[in-house]
Amino acid sequence: MKNIVITGGAGFIGSHVVRLFVNKYPEYKIINLDKLTYAGNLANLKDVEDKPNYKFVKMDICDFEAFYKLMQDEKIDGIIHLAAESHVDRSIKDPFTFARTNVMGTLSLLQAAKLYWESLPEKYEGKRFYHISTDEVYGALEMTNPEGIPAPFSTKASSEKQHEAYGKDFFVETTKYNPHSPYSAAKASSDHFVRAYHDTYGMPTIVTNCSNNYGPYQFPEKLIPLFINNIRHRKPLPVYGKGENVRDWLYVVDHARAIDTIFHNGKIAETYNIGGFNEWKNIDIIKVVINTVDRLLGRKEGEDMDLITYVTDRLGHDARYAIDSRKLQAELGWEPSLQFEEGIEETVKWYLENQEWLDNITSGAYEKYYEDMYAGR
Repeated sequence: MKNIVITGGAGFIGSHVVRLFVNKYPEYKIINLDKLTYAGNLANLKDVEDKPNYKFVKMDICDFEAFYKLMQDEKIDGIIHLAAESHVDRSIKDPFTFARTNVMGTLSLLQAAKLYWESLPEKYEGKRFYHISTDEVYGALEMTNPEGIPAPFSTKASSEKQHEAYGKDFFVETTKYNPHSPYSAAKASSDHFVRAYHDTYGMPTIVTNCSNNYGPYQFPEKLIPLFINNIRHRKPLPVYGKGENVRDWLYVVDHARAIDTIFHNGKIAETYNIGGFNEWKNIDIIKVVINTVDRLLGRKEGEDMDLITYVTDRLGHDARYAIDSRKLQAELGWEPSLQFEEGIEETVKWYLENQEWLDNITSGAYEKYYEDMYAGR
């Protein structure tokens, strides 16, 4: 049996990874380690919480002693590290928290893993430390063609055409780091520590950098679930600047599939970029979301376009991100299963069908529940 810790497993991406591993690998023991901050919610994993190969541990990744003891007690073979502060706007207001969690938390995990694995007769054999990062560490790409091509697109061929519409440059695994926000700077630092532990101590590490994710269970401060909820309640849709910033979008289930593939088959000390070949201007995404929500709610398609409200642009707002994931496709055979329009249809349906989950998040009721539970009340 492999004993695997997935950090941040109660969060958005982490919960999808936990679910995939628990269901796909019944012979593994999956330990979901999460501090249960505002973005962590065990309701995301109700469907697997009673599985015999699943265990939840409430822990701060910065608690070195506690994590080192967990490594020893559970005889951990692998770490999939997703726990992080991730919202750029929050990092601008509170960079210290991002540095503590993303940098010192990662360092705490690395050192605990190093000490435990080096104490074993086999040392690093059969072990793996897999660190999930972001495309934002690379900085920003120039839009050589700001107009791009009209959205939407729904086929793989048109998606690949769109991928080159805004510019010919893409983030590849060797792109120089150039972070522009406290969030991306903290993630860049953590990436460097992971690679340094391989180069210095020989720890078997892998780093992946992924584009924007969307899908079920995403905390509704992020663009897509926020706007779905606001459209539902006919609240304003705040759009930074003119909505012309371009992002590459990936359905979260496809990201979880990529993590599974890389954890089992990726080469040690390698970096893999994970992206959807799905570049969209923010304003085009918003229009697709509005049309989809309106249609599924039985409203006239597009009738809520007047909710769009342009607001002052975010500080240091990068113009364009675009991931080139051809290395991952060529070496390990992974590729996205859904194009954006397919994925957004599934996503909107999920949020509309799970309004109780969404209401518990937006009201903060789930946080009070966990505070009481872990206070023994």
